[in-house]
Amino acid sequence: MIRSITILGATGSIGASTLDLIRRNPERWQVDTLTANCSAKELAALAREFEAKLAVVGDESCLGELRAALSGSGIEAAGGAQALCDAAKRPVDMTVAAIVGCAGLAPTMAAVERGGTIALANKEALVSAGEVMTGAVARHGATLLPTDSEHNAIFQCLAGGKMDDVARITLTASGGPFRTWDAAAIHAATPEQAVAHPNWSMGAKISVDSATMMNKGLEYIEAHHLFPVGLDRLRIVVHPQSVIHSMVEYRDRSTLAQLGPSDMRVPIASCLAYPDRMETPLEPLDLAAIGELTFQAPNEELFPATRIAREAIEAGGAAPAILNAANEIAVEAFLAGHIGFSRITAVAQSTLERYEAPAPSTLEDVLAIDSEARIRAAEALESNPLV
Repeated sequence: MIRSITILGATGSIGASTLDLIRRNPERWQVDTLTANCSAKELAALAREFEAKLAVVGDESCLGELRAALSGSGIEAAGGAQALCDAAKRPVDMTVAAIVGCAGLAPTMAAVERGGTIALANKEALVSAGEVMTGAVARHGATLLPTDSEHNAIFQCLAGGKMDDVARITLTASGGPFRTWDAAAIHAATPEQAVAHPNWSMGAKISVDSATMMNKGLEYIEAHHLFPVGLDRLRIVVHPQSVIHSMVEYRDRSTLAQLGPSDMRVPIASCLAYPDRMETPLEPLDLAAIGELTFQAPNEELFPATRIAREAIEAGGAAPAILNAANEIAVEAFLAGHIGFSRITAVAQSTLERYEAPAPSTLEDVLAIDSEARIRAAEALESNPLV
């Protein structure tokens, strides 16, 4: 049976991996809609290749270029924030929510409100708008399939199990490129060093988040919303090989772990085929060649991001949204060479301490908190621009 699919964020890394799998299984999928922020020529080429019905750019100024690139194809073109939401509302079998940042919140909510099946790769949906988003999922009967490798691993390990039987969920972290560095070296780390992840091929922002361990802290917040076993049953462990992507321990002390290559096509394939399986082009896992799997506790003195994220979700309310927004501003400043590496988490924590807001009850509340938190974080950078 051919299934229809919309990919929100088709030109990013998640979109590219998803389309690679669809390209290899054309008999199983019909692409309905592809979106991008701009990248009009690339988006048009993908829309033509996959015979999409609609292509949408979030930046409306790119719409003219998109229309020109699609001329004569019969593929509809649209642009702007509302067009992204309209695209997400289209009746398809699956929507891949992979727009980066808070720009993806409204389209993801639109897909949820349609009651569809969403392969969720937009971190902000649950970090910044956790209660708002999960409440909407429950009201509209939507299905969330986690696409992050760690959350997808947990999802797989929970198959056939009962949440009441879970004793502990463990998120694994690679530790990033600075795992073995001392404090002085970490403080002097450059953007080029921070984006050179040892295991994964990712964008600059998420690579820096991995280096600070903030990515794992944000995933901890996501896990709290996806798998409500209680904060006391969630933990993080550093696993440098990135072979075990997460683990679930049950009350009988059996622990199930999901292992696989460090390639996002594995969790994406799990979502695309759910509840079945599909082939990927990856080599089989060779544990003998890997040799050993090691684990260690996070060092929250050198990498305080996981502690900060844990405190944010414990505080609840607006705190996770504030943390996410402040971290994005700090990472941008670091990548631009305006602050040193150690200042990233310092700015995030400072913004959390200095800005309080009522708990959001709507998506508009979340976006307002996000906007104000970005202003406060930028002010913190300007008032103390230490490099």
